[in-house]
Amino acid sequence: MMFTSRIEEVRRARRNLFSPAAVVVTAALAAGALALTACAPRAPARPDCPEGEVCLLLGNGSEAATLDPHKATGTWESRILSDAFMGLTQDDPSGKAIPGMAESWEVSDDGLVWTFHLRDAVWSDGAPVTADDFVFSLRRILLPETASEYASLLYFIEGAQALNEGDAAPEALGVRAVDDRTLEIQLVHPAPYLPEVAKHQTMFPVPKHVVEKLGEAWVRPENIVSNGPYVITEWRLGDYIKLVKNPRFFEAETVCVDQVYYYPTTDAASAERRIRRGELDINFDIQSNRIGFLREEIPEYVHTHTYLGVTYLAFNSNVPALQDARVRQALTMTIDRKFITEKLLRGGQQPAYTFVPPGVANYESPEPPEWADWPLERRKEEARRLLAQAGYGPDNPLRLEIKHRNSPDPVLFMPVVQADWKDIGVDLALAQNETQIAYAAYRARDFEVADAAWVADYNDAMSFLYLNQSSTGSQNYGDYKNPAYDELLRKADNEPDPEIRAGYLAQAERIVLHDAPIAPVYFYVNKALVSPKITGWVDNIIDHHRTRYLCVKGESGASEGIN
Repeated sequence: MMFTSRIEEVRRARRNLFSPAAVVVTAALAAGALALTACAPRAPARPDCPEGEVCLLLGNGSEAATLDPHKATGTWESRILSDAFMGLTQDDPSGKAIPGMAESWEVSDDGLVWTFHLRDAVWSDGAPVTADDFVFSLRRILLPETASEYASLLYFIEGAQALNEGDAAPEALGVRAVDDRTLEIQLVHPAPYLPEVAKHQTMFPVPKHVVEKLGEAWVRPENIVSNGPYVITEWRLGDYIKLVKNPRFFEAETVCVDQVYYYPTTDAASAERRIRRGELDINFDIQSNRIGFLREEIPEYVHTHTYLGVTYLAFNSNVPALQDARVRQALTMTIDRKFITEKLLRGGQQPAYTFVPPGVANYESPEPPEWADWPLERRKEEARRLLAQAGYGPDNPLRLEIKHRNSPDPVLFMPVVQADWKDIGVDLALAQNETQIAYAAYRARDFEVADAAWVADYNDAMSFLYLNQSSTGSQNYGDYKNPAYDELLRKADNEPDPEIRAGYLAQAERIVLHDAPIAPVYFYVNKALVSPKITGWVDNIIDHHRTRYLCVKGESGASEGIN
């Protein structure tokens, strides 16, 4: 099919995308308003930076839903929280795990006991950071009443799953303070990736002395106490979150930026204009189909890099039609991934026929499904046959809805999926949601097909494959359950040989590709617009760029606009 005719299909499909019936409007974000400063008139395009200080203005994608490290789930929240808090380990400028609150650690010969030795550090209010803060925090995130969506990430800790499921007391968790500066963690199985997880917000300490005193109010900007390079001082809903340098941070003298502002920038095109006017220094996204143009216009601003991330569709197994594997296979094989990546997005994304991205450490994905090499028309013929076997056709069309994010790339490619599925007789509606609202719906199983994405929390295949594990909970959006899959992940967890472990994981991924509870669409590239005045930026595979390593050329953070 010619490119021009495919574009016309997409244009026709997009007309439905912005109809009133397709756009979901909700006030759910207001639930987080209790933690915010009252919304004041919009701040100037670029806030005044005090004389002699360095200020940094960052476009951060979506609006944060929380400032609680144990309840945050988005990369846009993680950026803010990783400036304010620090775990046992932290990122270096290239995104690798290095000592953080822990100066050093050792592991028992069987890999089951990790002992961390904490540095002499304090919270932003001057209270010491102790091993007991970590014990308190790890128990807190796993308590059922905390309702952390990331709790299952820590199930490798002895007693973690039982505590999270309400079957054990907090004291049964395999974490103890040997003394104020020594923390011991007992594991269920070896987890050589623990230093990678330890820099994630799930393992951030929270100040026990403040949380116990203030309860949920501890995360209000006027109350929050942190142990990282910055302290959160202000949150203006829909405008910005402001952080200022923490003078009590143990390496404060190495931190250049004095003030950092995080702005929600759901519209990448608008953020691009703000970058060009000098109203933002960095935006952590670029509308994919603008990358080529921007490389010609402002090449020194454009940064792209291989990324450990995947965009995929999740099928809700609670929907009767989607309980049939033939239906799921028909839907996944019909998506024209090459058109989406090469003709529509054009940002370096790669078609995804497997789930774990290339570049993951110590892992090689299995071969893609056989149909991945077929011409699109042959795939569509096979999809029609599978749907007919499942009882769907012209006299009984399959009707579905995709709930999708309003971020730039999904808005571009969703009409393609709609057109592709229409070709096999599927009547597909599109429902666009603000990103936070969409993910809340996925976690509540309020969807039929979900447009989702996942970025590695740590550089290991398990960071992706655990999403389809039956014990994962809310982040297993489609409620996929397969005992054979679970058993392979269990065997991988208990296998010390890296090569054998990788084989178990690849077998598990092969099962997912066969069962098709998800439809991988494309592998990410990370993409950002970065002012050439910014120093310290290092492109990396996990897209972590902590503010503590950045600076702005000149005496202040003021940037000059460009035409």
